[in-house]
Amino acid sequence: MFLEGIRHLLGSSNDHDEDSEQQALYVSTDLNAQVLTLQEQDVNHDGQTYRQLTPDYFAWLRSRMQTAQSAHRNKRISDKNWNILRERFNPIQHHAIEMFGQDALKTACENFNSNRYQPPQDFLEERWIYPQNETLKFSADVKSSAVAKVDAIRSQAMDLGWTEPQLYQNQGRHRFPCGGDYGLICFVGSDRKIGEVTESYIGIVHGIGTARERVLKFHNSKVMQPWMKKVEVPHVH
Repeated sequence: MFLEGIRHLLGSSNDHDEDSEQQALYVSTDLNAQVLTLQEQDVNHDGQTYRQLTPDYFAWLRSRMQTAQSAHRNKRISDKNWNILRERFNPIQHHAIEMFGQDALKTACENFNSNRYQPPQDFLEERWIYPQNETLKFSADVKSSAVAKVDAIRSQAMDLGWTEPQLYQNQGRHRFPCGGDYGLICFVGSDRKIGEVTESYIGIVHGIGTARERVLKFHNSKVMQPWMKKVEVPHVH
């Protein structure tokens, strides 16, 4: 179904007049695929970076799949996550063969050099700064994917008492990650996802799809935590 959808969308664009916008297949580094209007090599779509599929980019994606396959054989990637990768990659591979031909893809794969190829990087149209009306000495870089992840849980978190600075602040009085000024957005890069959202903490999942997958907790400093000892001030009579 996925491949048929690609054929339909790309094929229908060829039926339009010369002034119509051409379509192309764009793929993210985690193998999400989107048919988008042909534009720059790398585009930002819904908070994620996609690159137009070319023989060279296919060679890079294939090399990543080979690495994942090796990790799966060595039990570092679960069967479930390996199957997800295969289900995403196979339609992309079929489409690449139809579009570029096996010979072109074979040549690209044989000539591929991982040290020279620059894969897509997350980017923001404008550099993320929060708070905008204040300039602190230090700041942390924020990726567009991190903004999208925090946006997705913003309402839920704020309903539980989290503040906007706790979620979005990327400036601090001390170098990142010290000082306690930096918000959740600084800790959820492209290889992490947001897990459980509670009043006292927000889970951050690391090592997604590997045997080392684990959840760390971003704690709410404004809420009493289990390790905090409540100090009672004696009454003066």
